[in-house]
Amino acid sequence: MKTFEYEIKNMNRHLRRYREMKANTTKYKAIDFFCGGGGMTYGLRQAGINVIAGVDFDKDAKETYEYNNPGSIFIQTDIKNLDNDYFERHFNLQKNDNNLIFAGCSPCQFYSKINSDKDKSKQSKDLLMDFARFVDYYKPGYVLVENVPGILTHKESVLPSFLEKLKSIGYNNIVYEIVDMSYHKIPQSRKRFSLIAARLENVNVYLPISEKKSMVLKKAIGQNNGFPKVDAGHKDISDFNHSVAGLSEKNLQRIKKTKHDGGNRLDWAKDQELQLQRFIGKDDSFKDTYGRMWWDKPAPTITTKFFSISNGRFGHPEENRTISIREGATIQTFPKDYVFKTKSIATAAKLIGNAVPPEYAKRLGRVINNNQ
Repeated sequence: MKTFEYEIKNMNRHLRRYREMKANTTKYKAIDFFCGGGGMTYGLRQAGINVIAGVDFDKDAKETYEYNNPGSIFIQTDIKNLDNDYFERHFNLQKNDNNLIFAGCSPCQFYSKINSDKDKSKQSKDLLMDFARFVDYYKPGYVLVENVPGILTHKESVLPSFLEKLKSIGYNNIVYEIVDMSYHKIPQSRKRFSLIAARLENVNVYLPISEKKSMVLKKAIGQNNGFPKVDAGHKDISDFNHSVAGLSEKNLQRIKKTKHDGGNRLDWAKDQELQLQRFIGKDDSFKDTYGRMWWDKPAPTITTKFFSISNGRFGHPEENRTISIREGATIQTFPKDYVFKTKSIATAAKLIGNAVPPEYAKRLGRVINNNQ
């Protein structure tokens, strides 16, 4: 049962975040399309931008989004069903507002190398053009887009059509490239397509400037960073949520035999009890699967399946388990007091893995603020 002290603590936390946001607010305001659990929203707010609302179809995201971003409204709907004038009617948004930002970080299954759900993949293909419908109607001062690198190279990508649409309605100031997030104080080798477009001609538009060195895992997690040792299957009912998915007895044996600090499935490939049939004769492929992370390298891309050792190199560098929910969130640069309002490890991992890292979102916001 939650105590009175717990409720007071959370109330004070909410008030602190809301006051910080108000105190630091610049002239800019934003709508975060495909907002999920709030990574882009949180980062923009940290840059002093007033995020009026986030839009997402995922009902699992609503409570997490609004709890951690007080004052920003979660609109649960499919963008395809949203009328163009919705934000005019409900939030008094004006067309051609130079201080308005639209962020559109649409689901990216169609363009991703990891394409496990064909139906969702097809549904995600044209979402960027659905976002373009609102850009065309409101013509905000700035447009932000983040997606997987495949959107730039896929033969069926809608990106050329999106860029053509932007230029046709006055966005001639556009920059985009593939960004390695590990050079933006994000401890993972997460590469993403990043775009900023401005309708204004007299502004300096550029992508966030990279650091000289990438950020490595040991800077983010481990006992020195406030993460106590835990076992596979550990349940943490506190808001910190250092919960870890369980392992079968066979998978526990596998990770115990995997060398610390970067070992992989080849460490037990000759053990007939542990080797998997699908990997026999394939020592040169899928080596990240069942692997451990390295302390002195960025983590691999945090996906929605980072709680499973069979879905990538998500083993802890030295403990016999996958990384925890809080470790995954920290690698994504969510603050340690960002609460994922679900008891499900899979749901929390979905919200974390699908998010724009808040640190990168904050840097995008600061780029726009520099044009004040």
